[in-house]
Amino acid sequence: MDEDEAGRSAEELARRLIGEFSKQAEFGSRVSKAPKPERKPERFRWSGPGPDVRDPQTFSDLCGQLQKKETWSAKLAQGKIFAAWPTIVGEQIASHATPVQLSEGLLHVQAESTAWATQLRLMQSQLLEKFSHHVGKNVVRGLKITGPKAPSWRKGERHVRGRGPRDTYG
Repeated sequence: MDEDEAGRSAEELARRLIGEFSKQAEFGSRVSKAPKPERKPERFRWSGPGPDVRDPQTFSDLCGQLQKKETWSAKLAQGKIFAAWPTIVGEQIASHATPVQLSEGLLHVQAESTAWATQLRLMQSQLLEKFSHHVGKNVVRGLKITGPKAPSWRKGERHVRGRGPRDTYG
């Protein structure tokens, strides 16, 4: 084997090795880029003819789902008292008394006169039964019934403590 043959054989060997490496590189790149089986993610699949959670829902159904949550049911019950006041207590009582505030189960009701305030205090147990029937138990646990507000004799920003204008009537 002379130098030409050794050089040629080395050259051939190098070309052969480069060819094999390039084939392996092509094969490796083909393997990494090989198409995966077609499987669509869940969000792109068709739901079919039956009902599905992704189907459009009516507004009333969505409101019903929100109402079933604990945080909403208590607030809705409280709002129902103010919205349906004439239906719950009756037209006659509703025309003479209005609900003012509901806090921690205590409903504040203001009557238009002291006579109506007294009458509502006498009917307090019957009113609580009506509330528990229409709104639910433990929403209204007690009533605080007040009469009309007394007139204020305070005029302006400054005033003097004491009995007020009664002092001048004597």
